[in-house]
Amino acid sequence: MWEVLTRAELFALGMTPRAITAAVAAGDLIRARRDNYLAADAPRALVEAVRVGGRLGCLSLLALLDVFVYETPALHVHMERGDSRMRAPQHRGALPSRRLRDGVVLHWQRFVAEPTRGCVDIVDALIQSVRCQQPRHAIATLDSALNKHLIELGQIGEVFAALPARYGVLRGLLDARAQSGTETLVRLMLRRIGCDVELQVNFAGVGTVDLVVDGWLVIECDSNAFHSSWQQQLKDRRRDLALARQGYCVLRIAAEDILYREDEVFQALVEVITNNQYAR
Repeated sequence: MWEVLTRAELFALGMTPRAITAAVAAGDLIRARRDNYLAADAPRALVEAVRVGGRLGCLSLLALLDVFVYETPALHVHMERGDSRMRAPQHRGALPSRRLRDGVVLHWQRFVAEPTRGCVDIVDALIQSVRCQQPRHAIATLDSALNKHLIELGQIGEVFAALPARYGVLRGLLDARAQSGTETLVRLMLRRIGCDVELQVNFAGVGTVDLVVDGWLVIECDSNAFHSSWQQQLKDRRRDLALARQGYCVLRIAAEDILYREDEVFQALVEVITNNQYAR
């Protein structure tokens, strides 16, 4: 994925000590810490994790792989037992004591899969992510990794085998068809209400919709990245009109509201579904 090279490995590639020094000075090579070099285009989070003295893992690595995670304000670094001389991620000073270690989360669990020099394996990153997030967000992360084919369904067993038994209940809630974390979160809300939910349903003349609830309500989870242009909004409205002609109601929910106004979204879903039951 992203290589972390030692000085000896750079020599093997034909670089001389003078060339290495020049490349670092020119910004073509990054010396993260002693005997750890990365290419200039290496992700910042990876450079910082190596500078700390460990490997990039958990939410930080998953975010780089475009896997859904709820939030990544801190740098997640996987350490090995016996590691010492940890440095601050932005400079070569020592990492502050635990009480002052703002912005860095250290993980000390044993590796389940073989890591690279700079990153843990995705299986280990997912194991850590379940511990670091609320259950619903962990489910969305696992769904996302499955949907992107970054992990096979059979490997899910490895993830849960490495977690305490109490997390096992989450396994039955996974669905690899979810194409976004927000879809998973809305599906889990609807499950709490007791609804029957179908994912990624295709309609003739319309295309695929995110969720169909109880056979009458279509829910689309809209993000700014894919629905901000007027042309896309016009396309969405025409899809909604075509669905209405087929007898479906359409509810569009902004991804931002799903993530940060969850209680309001949940209450709205309860009221929409309850009112429809009364109307029937």
